[in-house]
Amino acid sequence: MSAPAPGPVRTAPTGPTTLLVIAKEPLPGRVKTRLTPPFSPTEAARLAEAALADTLHTIRALPAARRVVVLEGRPGPWLPPGIEVVAQGAGGLDERLAAAFAACTGPALLIGMDTPQVGAADLAPALSPTAWDGCDAWFGPAVDGGFWALGLAEPDPGLLRGVPMSVPETGAVQRRRLVDAGLCVRDLPRLRDVDTAADAAHVASLAPHGRFAAAFCGLTRAAAR
Repeated sequence: MSAPAPGPVRTAPTGPTTLLVIAKEPLPGRVKTRLTPPFSPTEAARLAEAALADTLHTIRALPAARRVVVLEGRPGPWLPPGIEVVAQGAGGLDERLAAAFAACTGPALLIGMDTPQVGAADLAPALSPTAWDGCDAWFGPAVDGGFWALGLAEPDPGLLRGVPMSVPETGAVQRRRLVDAGLCVRDLPRLRDVDTAADAAHVASLAPHGRFAAAFCGLTRAAAR
């Protein structure tokens, strides 16, 4: 009996935009420190790893020219195939984001690892075939006043350098920087970052079938015993 014919080979959808995920290696004491307490550093790292895995799972299925993790640290078992890894630059977060864009040619869309609930529908406007028609930038505001996504038709690191990061006005300052540069800016949905335990509970409820929700529920059930 002849062997069955191999099934179709799945290839990642292509598009004009480079997808970037800015991330830290999920090590205890290095990530999600605002989750401790109530979680231990090891538990917080487990949640960070699950959030990163969910995010990478999402971008693998989206149309992109390249899919890249801009990583502080080393890749681990959470990294799926088909995702490039480049090291983060030096300096503050504004400098590291600027360096990530500076390494791109053509349109680029950067997201973080703190919104594991992000889905294809949230990013679809910035990745559609007409995403850059009459548009210079895409901006994803975060509930805490920051931003979870930033897309630039022509990556210019100068648009990020000097923006104060991790403060309540980060998003407003960054968006104003884009507008003041004469760019046409379109907005993506407002999402909630996972910074605190309350954030984690809320985000887990929004994406109950993801790795993050499974990790969060497992940890909270264990703590209740």
